[in-house]
Amino acid sequence: MALSSDTTPQLTAEQVASILTRPLEAAATFLAAGPQIIDTAGPLRVPAAPTPLEDTAALDWTGQNELIPEHDPEFDELTLLPSTMKSIKVITRYSNELARQSVVALDAALRSRLVADVAAKVDAQLYSDEGDGITTPQGMFAWEGTQDVAVGDALSLDAILDAQALALGANVDQSRLRLFLRPGDYMALRAAKDADERYMLQPDAAQGATATVLGLPVVVSPRIPAGRAALADVSQVVVARDVMPSVAILTERYADYDQQAIRVVTRYDAAPSQPDAVVTFSGIGEAA
Repeated sequence: MALSSDTTPQLTAEQVASILTRPLEAAATFLAAGPQIIDTAGPLRVPAAPTPLEDTAALDWTGQNELIPEHDPEFDELTLLPSTMKSIKVITRYSNELARQSVVALDAALRSRLVADVAAKVDAQLYSDEGDGITTPQGMFAWEGTQDVAVGDALSLDAILDAQALALGANVDQSRLRLFLRPGDYMALRAAKDADERYMLQPDAAQGATATVLGLPVVVSPRIPAGRAALADVSQVVVARDVMPSVAILTERYADYDQQAIRVVTRYDAAPSQPDAVVTFSGIGEAA
């Protein structure tokens, strides 16, 4: 009987599919939500509009031939990306043997992996309640001057309406508001029912797959800290970008080891130009 691949599989070349499998990844959503992104290699100063008069009694009616009173508006500015701000940097080395023997294009696979990881790190930082604004960017929940709604229980539609009221009181353009939620909080809102067991939130056929709550577009991200959510006009958020995730292939640096390397670098900073255009929720899921 002639030998075949069925009877002697150990003598045949193993077939390996050149498909790179990986776990599902959370999308980087902060930068995609629509903040103002300004490219700059150095510190960025953004002038703020004059502070409006808190007391309109400082203004008065002026008749003809009367002296017009003077008013000196107070300007402010936002400073981003100081020289002390650190970057995210990573290098991955691999041997030339591995590059030649890999069943996939190893450099392309590593480049894609590293860029995704670096983008995820930036996204997680900008959603966080950490950062000092000096060496690391401040996250959305660490910004000063924002408004807050203390929930103390599961996030409810009433709490979201309270946040909308705060935004209205600050003259925020309601059409620009975005609701930032964790996946569990979003699904809990979608699952809420009235006394007749009808879902309180009905999908809008005109919106397609776009998630909305009370007409507000929703950005869902697991990178939002537990117990937090936000309602924000992201057009009032300024992102200073020194360099977006930039890839360099290093072919000579590790030549003594017959290796190559991929380096990915990025540097960002972010802050609100109008802090009261951001309303955060705190204490979600906590007992009152």
